Amino acid sequence: MAGQGLPLHVATLLTGLLECLGFAGVLFGWPSLVFVFKNEDYFKELCGQDAGPIGNATGQAGRLGCMGDLFSPPDCKAQDERFSLIFTLASFMNNFMTFPTGYIFDRFKTTVARLIAIFFYTTATLIIAFTSAGSAVLLFLAMPMLTIGGILFLITNLQIGNLFGQHRSTIITLYNGAFDSSSAVFLIIKLLYEKGISLRASFIFLSVCSTWHVARTFLLMPRGHIPYPLPPNYSYGYCCITNDLKTQQPKTFKTPGKGQKQEPHSFWSYALSRRFAWHLVWLSVIQLWHYLFIGTLNSLLTNMAGGDVARVSTYTNAFAFTQFGVLCAPWNGLLMDRLKRKYQKEARKTGEMWLFCPTGWPRLARHPWLCLGFALFPVLPLQYLTFILQVISRSFLYGSNAAFLTIAFPSEHFGKLFGLVMALSAVVSLLQFPIFTLIKGPLQNDPFYVNVMFMLAILLTFIHPFLVYRECRTWKETPSAIA
Repeated sequence: MAGQGLPLHVATLLTGLLECLGFAGVLFGWPSLVFVFKNEDYFKELCGQDAGPIGNATGQAGRLGCMGDLFSPPDCKAQDERFSLIFTLASFMNNFMTFPTGYIFDRFKTTVARLIAIFFYTTATLIIAFTSAGSAVLLFLAMPMLTIGGILFLITNLQIGNLFGQHRSTIITLYNGAFDSSSAVFLIIKLLYEKGISLRASFIFLSVCSTWHVARTFLLMPRGHIPYPLPPNYSYGYCCITNDLKTQQPKTFKTPGKGQKQEPHSFWSYALSRRFAWHLVWLSVIQLWHYLFIGTLNSLLTNMAGGDVARVSTYTNAFAFTQFGVLCAPWNGLLMDRLKRKYQKEARKTGEMWLFCPTGWPRLARHPWLCLGFALFPVLPLQYLTFILQVISRSFLYGSNAAFLTIAFPSEHFGKLFGLVMALSAVVSLLQFPIFTLIKGPLQNDPFYVNVMFMLAILLTFIHPFLVYRECRTWKETPSAIA
C-alpha cells in the first residue's frame, strides 16, 4: 500500500464502515419498527372492533399506553400476519436481488451501482416518512426498496477489503458485521419516537443523508472495481478518474498447486455439484430459521409477556442492542487471515482449498449448534440468552458462506455462485410466512411443533460440514482427486 495512498484508503474504509453500519442492513431491526408502527395504528383496522385502546394499561404517558393491539394478540392476528408478510417480502428481496445487483455491479461498475442504490434507498425512506396508518400498504413497496438499496451499498463496499492486502478477510467480515449491526438504526428510531421525535422526522433525516452517499460515491470510491491484488500506484477517487480507468481490473486467476487439475470447468459443473447443493441446504435452513425468528419476534414477545407493552418494549430494546454484530463478525476474518499466512506453504502444495480445511468444517458445524441453542428457550427471561446465541450465529453466517464459496470454488465463478446461492436461499425464505400463519392459526400461537420441525431440519445441515471434512481429508492425501 503506497504511503501517500494510505490516508485515502483509511478514509474509504471508515466511511464505508459507517455507511454499512448506518444504512445497509436496517431491515433486520424490524421488531423495533413494528413496535412503532403498531403504536401508530398501522393495519389497526384488521384487529376488529374489540381491540380498542387501553389507555391506562401500563401507566405510560402518551400513545405508549394505548396499544390495545398488543394487549389482545388473538384479536390482532391479521395485523401480525400483515407485518410478517412485509418482512417476508423484504427479506426475500434482500437475498434474491443479490444475483441481479451483483450482475449490475460486475457489468456497470461501482458508480452506476451506487447511484441505483441511492435512488432506491432515498425513495424508500421518503415513502416511509410520508406514510400513515391510512396508507400503510405502501410499506409493501418501501421495505423491499430499502433492502435493495442496502444490499447494493454492501456489495459495493466489500471490495474495499482489496485495498488492505493481508487483512482482506478481516475487512470483509467487518463490513458484514456492520451490515448486521445496522439493525440498531430502527432501535434508535424507536427510542427517539418514545422521546417525542416523530417517525416522519427520523426517515426524512435518513433521506437527507443521501447527499453524503452521493459525495462518497464520487470522492472516495472508484468508478470501476478495486482490483485484487492491488497493482502498484493504484489510485481512485474524483481527482484520479483517468488513473482509475487505466489501472483497474487486471485479470487475476488462482494458480493451481502441484497435482491440481488445470482444465477449466464450467459454471454449471460447480452449480450442480454435490458440494454446492449441500452448502445451499446448509445456508437455506439456517437463514430461514433466523428470518422466522426476527420476523415473528414482536408477536412472540407479546404472547410471552401476556400483552404487557412495557415488557415487550424492554425485550425489543434488548434484542436490538444484542444485534450489534460488528463486534463479533471480524473474529471470523481475523482467523481466516491468520490461517492463510500459517498454511501458505501447504496451500502452494495442495491448492487453496487446504486453507479452508483446518477450521472450515468446524465453522460450518458451529452454526447448527447455535441454531439448536436459540430454539430451545421459549421462556421470556431466557430470551436474553436466545438473543446472544442468535446474534453470534448470524454475525458469522454470511462470512462463513462467503469464505467457503471463495475457497471451495474457482474465483472466476465466485460472483455467480454467491448470487445463485443467495437467490435460491431467498426462495426458501418465503416459507416463513406460511409457517407464521400456521403458528397463529391451526397451532393457536404454540410454536412447539414448528420448533421440533426446525430442529430436525437443522440436524440435516450437519451433513454439509461432515462432507467437507471428508473432502478435506481426500484433498490433503490426493489433491488431484477433487475438482
